[in-house]
Amino acid sequence: MSRLKLYLPLALFALLAGLLYRGLNNDPTELPSALIDRPFPAFELQSVESADTLYTLAQLRGEVTLVNVWATWCFACRLEHAMLNQLAEQGVRIVGLNYKDSRPAALRWLQERGDPYQLNLFDPRGELGFDLGVYGAPETYLLDAEGIVRHRRVGVVDERIWAGELGQLYRKYQGQKRDE
Repeated sequence: MSRLKLYLPLALFALLAGLLYRGLNNDPTELPSALIDRPFPAFELQSVESADTLYTLAQLRGEVTLVNVWATWCFACRLEHAMLNQLAEQGVRIVGLNYKDSRPAALRWLQERGDPYQLNLFDPRGELGFDLGVYGAPETYLLDAEGIVRHRRVGVVDERIWAGELGQLYRKYQGQKRDE
């Protein structure tokens, strides 16, 4: 029994070291979503531009779409905004989800930095964000033409992300729409 007590700390150390080593291979930015391959949540939200304009899920269907969760209080959103403007100029359909923000601040942001969004949903209480499982801004969801969530990107969309995972998936789902 006394020998077992001597090896117990060594065994616990080896177990802990193994778990930590295994964790080195995990991507810390990958946050799985329960919505992958499921329909985008139903909603009815005002437009950022006008409280009189309401949008629903129907406006997201029909073509491949990026839904970008953004806010004026989000520093990382500032970093990705120029890239979103470039993508919009290239014809990428982007819908904005202004998350837990104020309408005047959001309008000022779009006026100063440009507006890459074909539609801009106003979610001041974060209700749709909650339904999406948003951790914070920015987050970007790729929807196919039927409104099914195909991918979720947590963090900034930059040239590297677009050239890799997100752009490739966007083109893949655009191609599937054309093939039908």
